[in-house]
Amino acid sequence: MSVTLLILAGLALLAIGGELLVRGAVGMSQVLRISPLLAGLTIVGFGTSTPELATSLQAAFAGSPGIALGNVVGSNIANILLILGVSAIIMPLAVRPEAFRRDALALVISTALCVAAVMLGTIGMAMGLLLLAALVAYVTWAYLSEKEPGNIEGERHVAEMADTLPRTHNGWALAVMVVAGLAAAIFGARLLVDGAVQLASAAGMSEAVIGLTIVAIGTSLPELIACLVAVWKKHPEVALGNVVGSNIYNVLGILGITAVIHPLEVPAEIARFDIWVLVGITALLLVQLRSGWRITRLEGGVLVALAVAYTVWLAMR
Repeated sequence: MSVTLLILAGLALLAIGGELLVRGAVGMSQVLRISPLLAGLTIVGFGTSTPELATSLQAAFAGSPGIALGNVVGSNIANILLILGVSAIIMPLAVRPEAFRRDALALVISTALCVAAVMLGTIGMAMGLLLLAALVAYVTWAYLSEKEPGNIEGERHVAEMADTLPRTHNGWALAVMVVAGLAAAIFGARLLVDGAVQLASAAGMSEAVIGLTIVAIGTSLPELIACLVAVWKKHPEVALGNVVGSNIYNVLGILGITAVIHPLEVPAEIARFDIWVLVGITALLLVQLRSGWRITRLEGGVLVALAVAYTVWLAMR
């Protein structure tokens, strides 16, 4: 199979597997009578990051830490510059001050922990456990703050959970969906990582660059589609919430689980430059949101322009 087919087939299986896994797990949560809000915060929030998790784990086991870490850092960069940028160009993205204060703090903390992990040189089990502990604290905090009746953010998470409900409520059918989703995601991740490694070798590029670009953007496609649909339905606040939540989950959950299962050696190029790009654009996002509580079309255009410039720079280095 050619490199292009490997990558495309891997991305397709990751997308299909992630969708099946989320829908099956959400259906199981209803059968088990789990709170819709808790399901929305955990199953939907974490399930949509299945492509990133499967890919980073597969890359770590394959001895390609550049792809594993580049996928996390690159996905977060793509989420802000590309996904929010395009979404804001279509429709300005507004944010509620109350939601901003909580999620901005969580985003700053998760980004700071990502920097600390990268600066260690090797991201091992201890750091992985710290990241996972921070994720549990964040989800608990979000759940407690959103469970009050009439809380808009809580209603948004419940609505997201409802949107992913499968048509069947049969426990066995739901279990099959979960298993099939996991299998598709795992196999898709293997194809994607194999294709990315071969592409890096053939093109004479580092695995970190491939992880930061093709792999990161590819695994972020579900978030892009979800955000564009939200904007199309005149719910721009959902698009913003999806991206901020995804960036928090990517660092605390994806990087945390990967590091606990398999230590990651940090590529020097990511520690030297790309992690600081993530810090810079995260700060830019917070400034944009705080000035007027929205991202305007012009600011969205700036984000997309930065995405193009960063991608060109990566291709040249």
